[in-house]
Amino acid sequence: MIETPRIVRAEPRLTAVIRLTVPRADIQKVMGPGIAEVLAVVAAQRIGPAGPVVAHHLKMDPGTFDFEIGVPVRAPVSPVGRVQPSELPAVTVARTIYHGSYEGLPSAWAELMGWIAAEGHTPAPDLWECYLTGPETSPDSTTWRTELNRPLVAVSSGARR
Repeated sequence: MIETPRIVRAEPRLTAVIRLTVPRADIQKVMGPGIAEVLAVVAAQRIGPAGPVVAHHLKMDPGTFDFEIGVPVRAPVSPVGRVQPSELPAVTVARTIYHGSYEGLPSAWAELMGWIAAEGHTPAPDLWECYLTGPETSPDSTTWRTELNRPLVAVSSGARR
């Protein structure tokens, strides 16, 4: 279930990330270790995390995930191993909050994309998820919250906000 989407201006946010390109089936194998690696680096450098874990998908391909996994930081991260500095862009996005388990994310994205099309907007090729609450806070997936952000290349002038 998603909340009513809205159009907002996302502010730029510095991030510390690991860029990964993996088969879709391997996502669960790489997320946990990647998050742990980023969190260790930003903690050691005392720059974060300054917000929830983020997955910024750079290219959309049904069989492959090309994305950055990371966290917002208070200052640029000094590169260590796979961890590199990056930034979420300042851009207009369609944003909603999805309530539920991660297995429901594809349906939530489909619902958001339907809303974007119905409102007459044109999505950019990338998107990002912010994992506001998840299994680290409760085993009950009905309490999990994921913020979905889809940048827009064109915002319809007649759009509802």
